[in-house]
Amino acid sequence: MAIITLTTDFGLKDHFTGAIKGSILTELNDAKIVDISHGISPFNIQECAYILENAYKSFPKGTIHIIGVDSEPTQENQHIAVLLDGHYFISANNGVIGLITSEIKPEKVVEIDIRNPQSSSFPEMDVFVQIACHIARGGTLEVVGKPFDGLKDLTGFLPTVTDNGKKISGSVIYIDNYGNVVTNIQKNFFEAYRKGRGFEINARTTKIKEIHNRYSDIINFDLEKDKRKGAGDVLALFNSSNYIELAIYKSDLNTVGGASSLLGLDYRDTITIDFR
Repeated sequence: MAIITLTTDFGLKDHFTGAIKGSILTELNDAKIVDISHGISPFNIQECAYILENAYKSFPKGTIHIIGVDSEPTQENQHIAVLLDGHYFISANNGVIGLITSEIKPEKVVEIDIRNPQSSSFPEMDVFVQIACHIARGGTLEVVGKPFDGLKDLTGFLPTVTDNGKKISGSVIYIDNYGNVVTNIQKNFFEAYRKGRGFEINARTTKIKEIHNRYSDIINFDLEKDKRKGAGDVLALFNSSNYIELAIYKSDLNTVGGASSLLGLDYRDTITIDFR
């Protein structure tokens, strides 16, 4: 049974998600369709890449991933199919795959070239579903496309090192359901430049000098309760995806606020780390 996942910025109000699922099931009535997310912010390539990168690895090899974000084809936004890490990805060449492949080299990349494709504003159903069902039936990428070596590389989304290795400049790439702020600085990148030195994370006026591995690590249980840090205090941690994340311990974005609102941080805002 084929597994086909959907990651889109469609939301749940409109008909698009249901139409794609119906189209897949019309061609493959035994397909297993899994929603990764339909809540990607409209056209937000980096957010899409972050969510997909951290979700696809939990699926079995051979899973087919349809990516429905900024998919309308142009001369600079070609439709592509990619075999990467044993998984198939069907997307526009908008930078999502380029971000995922920053550390993993794809096994195959083709520019989709199918006969008599329908021309519409809904290529996810008119093109991507055809390709996904072809792969699910055991078809190869070579049949639906020609080799492609022009993956869009969004280098501006990666952290940089300045001041002779004394500063990392990163940015906010994702704000989760709790208001936690995820940066584009990964643990291995941080440790490679830290080299045992002390550091200070700067996020607007907030300064943090420690990075935890769990949210609850902020609490020193050796102290009396009225002297401990706890709910409402700011912390930094390496999250489950090994990115540096800023959070407010046990805060609620919908009531008192989360790290994004309380620290005044939004998508693409700058986060710096100074080494000492």
